[in-house]
Parts: sequence; structure tokens; C-alpha cells
Amino acid sequence: MRILWLCNIMLPFIAKSLGQKIIVKEGWLSGLAGKLVLNQNQNNITFAICFPASDSLNMVNTDTLLFVKSVADGIDYYIFREDTQHPENYDEGLEESLGAIIEDFKPDVLHIFGTEYPHTLAAVKAFGKPQRTLIGIQGLCSAIAEAYMADLPIDVQQKRTLRDRIKKDGLAEQQEKFRLRGEHEEQALSLVGHVTGRTDFDREMTDKLAPQAQYHFMNETLRGEFYTDTWNIDTIERYSLFVSQGNYPIKGLHYVLELLPEILEKYENTMVYVAGDVITGHGSIQDKIKLSGYGKYLLSLIKKNRLGKHVKFVGRLNSDKMCARFLKTHVFLCPSAIENSPNSVGEAMLLGVPVVSADVGGVHNLLTDQKDGILYGRDNPDGLKDAILQIFDDDKLAMYFSANARLHALATHDPGTNYNRLLEIYHEINDSV
Repeated sequence: MRILWLCNIMLPFIAKSLGQKIIVKEGWLSGLAGKLVLNQNQNNITFAICFPASDSLNMVNTDTLLFVKSVADGIDYYIFREDTQHPENYDEGLEESLGAIIEDFKPDVLHIFGTEYPHTLAAVKAFGKPQRTLIGIQGLCSAIAEAYMADLPIDVQQKRTLRDRIKKDGLAEQQEKFRLRGEHEEQALSLVGHVTGRTDFDREMTDKLAPQAQYHFMNETLRGEFYTDTWNIDTIERYSLFVSQGNYPIKGLHYVLELLPEILEKYENTMVYVAGDVITGHGSIQDKIKLSGYGKYLLSLIKKNRLGKHVKFVGRLNSDKMCARFLKTHVFLCPSAIENSPNSVGEAMLLGVPVVSADVGGVHNLLTDQKDGILYGRDNPDGLKDAILQIFDDDKLAMYFSANARLHALATHDPGTNYNRLLEIYHEINDSV
């Protein structure tokens, strides 16, 4: 059986082989790919990966090439061109590139990870075999578009900085781009025969957007670094909070900054660490010119509430540094306006970090409220504050959540179980046609 993966990014093990910068996303796929290759003889599987890259990558800057093919760690991979900076635009030329890759590899099953980019729709069209096409739901652009503004004040939603005007990328325009991406997503899902998911949320969305498709339940396996270490309350930075992303409104960093003064009234040493793209840089004139509307709003909250000494943006972290940050954290926060099954919550739980999360999307399928951590209603900001203080106040509760969360996550994200389930799905698809 020949399996072709379509991924959104160059996976870390391929980037390493090419000397390229490693993108800190979807790293868990490297381990899953390695398992497929290691066991491909006994499972009768031949496996390859394709993914997009811009013209700036030397390997794909020759106009006559529809794709570039090479090998890393024993895995064949294909690179095709795509304007990933403007994923709201559909390029029909992608159908030719992906069609050429499909013709070269001749897959029995095409497994597409995510619906966020137009290459998903292009691949579905180019392959033209819905009963042999599998889409794994990650985030859903149509749902993101609806929740995008995340309760921001109307004047903030409408305000555009110089950077926003030049790039035509204010908050309203960003929301519209997700809406357009959602249209391509909905079309792709309507054309496939199989979908994988793991939460009540993505099951409901599959029923809505892909009623013709067979839904296959499969949990995700996370990055290997998060399975070995364990959180210890004796070695943490007391009263530290960690947010894994804060670069756009749905991740909810503004909710945290709005309530932080009330937490500081009781715990004056509280620190919030924020990973991911830093959109608040303002140390130079150039930085200030680059400020987005949302970045400027976050800065205004920090300034208004005098939080400068209590908020630290740590930038993108590789898996080792991310793990280290988790292990120092008193409480991990997921204050998002919408999520499916955030890997950051899974990683925190695997390590045993106490988690407080908005009860949105499919988070409740990962974390059992009051047993593994605390879920609060998205429309109840005081619930976020109260949950943080509850854990800060009670070490026994923190350790109770830690132990339960780790056991739950080890079952949810068990590599062997999830790998075997993936094989079952591939064989179910191949044998049913």
C-alpha cells in the first residue's frame, strides 16, 4: 500500500537535512513518519511526504519544475511551490503541481493533514479519488473566522495601524481572510470520503461540512520530548503563568492581560510568559512601524495596567526549550476563543503541568474539569481569574491535577495505540475500495 502525506510545512527532520530553519509546528509528525518507515516492510506500506515551500528556497526556484523530489532519513519527499503568505488566495496552478506529484508517486491513499491552506483543495481535486482521500482535521478556518475578534472592543476591531494599512491586514481583513480560507476548506471537505478527528467539536463539524465522509476517530501523538520529564512543584517558578501563543486575537492573550492586575493584588510576583511570534516589539522606530493593531492593543493593556515587569514575550521555542518552560510553570493557560484539541494543552498535561483552559471546541475531550485541571466558560473571564488563584492557593490541588492530567494524557497520546489506529484506518480505506 502506497501512502502519500500532504503536510502544511517542511517537517523538522527534513528541514534539518537541508540546513533550513526548523518551524516549531507539527513536529509530532516526524515521530509518526519515522514509525511508518521503520515498520513499512511488516505493514506492507511505502510512504512519502509532500509539502509547500516558497520560491526563496533554492531547491524550488527553477520555474520549469512542478516539484522537487529528494530523500531524508529514508523517506521520499516532494516540495512544491505555494504562496503560503496569502493562503486566502486559491491558485489553480497548485492542481498541476500536486497532480504531477501524485502521478509520480501513485498513492493508494492520500492523507492530508489540515484544511488551512488551499493546497488541500488542490490535492483533493488533482487526486480525484474521494474514497481514497483522507483529511485529518486540525484547526478549522470557518470556525476561526466566526470567533476571530474574541470580544475585542469595537474601536480596536476597526483600528488600523500604519503596518495594517500598508499590508491591507487589519483585524477585519484578517477575519475576512479566514472566512475565504474557510470557503476552500468547506469545498475540500465536501469532496472527500474520509476524515480523521478526535473531539466532539470536529465530529460535529464533519457532520456539517462533510456529511458524505466516513469519520475515523484517532488521537494525536505529540512530540517525543514531552513523554519523559515530569512537572515537580518543588522546582517551579512560583506564580508563573504560561501562554503558548498570543499573536492573534483568538488565542486570548488580551483576556489574561485584562485580569492580571487582580491577580497581582494577591500575588505581586506573578509573571506571564508568552511564547510564539512576538507582535509587541516597539524598541525602535522600525519596530513601531511594524506594529499590528492587535499588537498595539496588547501594548496598551500592558501600559494601562502597569504590567511591564510582569509580562515577558519569549518568542518561538523549539521543543526542548518549550518543555523547559512548561516545567518551570505554575499554571499553563489556554484562554482561547476557539480550539479543536490544542497540542499545547496535551503537552502540558503529558508533563503534569496544572492547566486552566477555556471550555471551547474540543478541549473538554482532552481535559476533565476539576480532575485534570480547570475549565471555565469563555463568557466568564472571572472564571479564568478564579481558577488561577485556586491553584496558586493550594499546592495539594495543583499536585492532584498534575498526577491526573499526566495519566489521562499518556492514554490519549499513547504513541503505540495511535500508530496502530492509523494503520487500521489506512487498511480500512484501502480494503474498502
